[in-house]
Amino acid sequence: MTIQAHIASLEKKHGDLEDELQSIQSAPSSDDHEIAELKRRKLRLKDQMQRLKATTRH
Repeated sequence: MTIQAHIASLEKKHGDLEDELQSIQSAPSSDDHEIAELKRRKLRLKDQMQRLKATTRH
């Protein structure tokens, strides 16, 4: 897998997590622990994408 393809895969996963997060947050009985976990996963993906993008610039 190329770096660009890996970045695209991570971006899709990030978007999927965002959709899931929005759905959970709009539910009246949202679970704070689950929301926090999704936010952590999104942040990890974002960090991975930034690292990969930085390596392609050099």
